[in-house]
Amino acid sequence: MTNLLVGFFAPWFIFAALMALHLLLPARRVAGYVRDEDSGELLRYRLNGPLVLVVSVGIWAALGLSGTLPWDWLWQHRWPGAAGAVTLGLLLSAAVVLSTPGKGGSLLADLYFGRRENPQPFNRRVDAKMFLYLAGAVLLQLNLLSFAAHHFLAYPDDPSPGVVLYVALFTWFVCDYLVFERVHLYTYDLFAERLGFKLIWGCLAWYPYFYAVGLWSVADLPNPHSPTWLLVLAAVVFFAGWILARGANMQKFTFKLDRERVFLGRVAPRTFSDGERHVLYSGFWGVSRHINYLGEILMAGGLALALGWPLLIGPWLYALYYVVLLFPRERDDDRRCAAKYGPLWEQYRQAVPWRIVPKVY
Repeated sequence: MTNLLVGFFAPWFIFAALMALHLLLPARRVAGYVRDEDSGELLRYRLNGPLVLVVSVGIWAALGLSGTLPWDWLWQHRWPGAAGAVTLGLLLSAAVVLSTPGKGGSLLADLYFGRRENPQPFNRRVDAKMFLYLAGAVLLQLNLLSFAAHHFLAYPDDPSPGVVLYVALFTWFVCDYLVFERVHLYTYDLFAERLGFKLIWGCLAWYPYFYAVGLWSVADLPNPHSPTWLLVLAAVVFFAGWILARGANMQKFTFKLDRERVFLGRVAPRTFSDGERHVLYSGFWGVSRHINYLGEILMAGGLALALGWPLLIGPWLYALYYVVLLFPRERDDDRRCAAKYGPLWEQYRQAVPWRIVPKVY
């Protein structure tokens, strides 16, 4: 029972420690894209995600090297840990939503989507949304390392190179997100989402535990002795997706900072404009209206292939989740943009008819 309780509350402690690190470690201050609801001024953010990640992984490694905790401790307590994260996410979601006055809408919808938009507690030293994504990303990384450690402890003489590749690719994914923190201040998650179950529970429970479902599924399995071509294909698919996702986000970020700047020195910005509003339709954004979503799905597919068990359903659940998440999100974003940009968005639809997958959808 004691071990179950320790495992259950482990994510609570880890998230509290991450908050302390975020508050105490040096951070750069930047202005974002979202404006304060009251003053109309651009919100400012403290960003130190890469440093928090490095320190957190360093602490995990130190505990393992010293023998204080087994390398695979998070694996051993993965089920109570996931239950603890789910519970914490539910409690915080309810607390944040119910402590905020409603606007007469459905309580169930408010609980799911949230009411508050951009809270920044601790005298604006923390942005709630950015911290949630940071906390989820760091715990995901620690889970990946611990789950992989379990595989190496279970099969020390014949570990799977697919596990190594999977963790390497996913670590790239996590580091990429945190290194480019500022770019994400200009994405859908920050300017469109509110704080409710979807975001809070999603970041605290779903993100760090479900995203690792591939390794969760195969860490106990032996080396499948996958052919080299399958591992190469996995890496190619992953990085093709990364180029689409990161390239599209960076192009939009560059455009929002300077509408005249040529992206990567090659892609001139072309827009539909009424003098005040601008819709970009060149480069990545001229291929499909959400080419970045295709990139995310391809990265997830590459991760599934990397594990070397292409016929197991577990590794594919992460990619399937992205399909279920991003296709409806594209529809929602299309409606929001149509309301915001009016005739400009209709021009964009006509110029770029493909929603996500060029020539297909």
